[in-house]
Amino acid sequence: MSTDTITPPEPAGTASPPRRRTVRRVLVATALTLTVAVGGGYLWLDATSDVHNLGESDCTAVHPAVIRTAAGAPTARDHRAVCDTLRSLTDAWDRGDATAYGEHFTPDATYTTYVGTHYQGRDDITDAHRALFNGFLKDTRLADSFLGIRFYGPDTAIVTSRGDTYTGTVKKSSEPSKIQTYTLVRESDRTWRIAAFHNTKRQSVMERISFLWDPSTKPKAEK
Repeated sequence: MSTDTITPPEPAGTASPPRRRTVRRVLVATALTLTVAVGGGYLWLDATSDVHNLGESDCTAVHPAVIRTAAGAPTARDHRAVCDTLRSLTDAWDRGDATAYGEHFTPDATYTTYVGTHYQGRDDITDAHRALFNGFLKDTRLADSFLGIRFYGPDTAIVTSRGDTYTGTVKKSSEPSKIQTYTLVRESDRTWRIAAFHNTKRQSVMERISFLWDPSTKPKAEK
């Protein structure tokens, strides 16, 4: 009688240990290659997503567009007054003075942050910023770069800007990551105040992808 042991065949579909190690190594190498490719692509997209329209650091240097209405048209003094309001708003932020900051808004103003938080009314805006100035926005300052000013008659103005918060070194005009829209109105006391504010965070990589996918979506100022 033979004493040789007969090894049963491996079940169909079962890989030997060396083969399994090879397959695992190929999968790991493929995953690493894809990770590097995706990471490199992301960095390239981010590095090539600079904007051309940087705006003006001085609000009064922006030439406003003026649309006359039945109520008339604004004056150069109104342009300066709107800029004074926004400058004073920034100064209040830099001081961390929530009360002074809130006074730049109308009693029924709306304020929408870049994370989608929506505040209704001056008191709501003031209370929220008091908490922010005592919390994670403590000792921050505002960077502004003004893109445009449009007057609709003598009592309404829309200002668009690039902006951001910072500590330490002042941000360059190309660095702010948020786009803001201010709607200002001249109230009965002749003071310009903010009736609505909307803040949007620029998604630079997604914007770059959309421009590459369809160049016709690029704004004229960025062509």
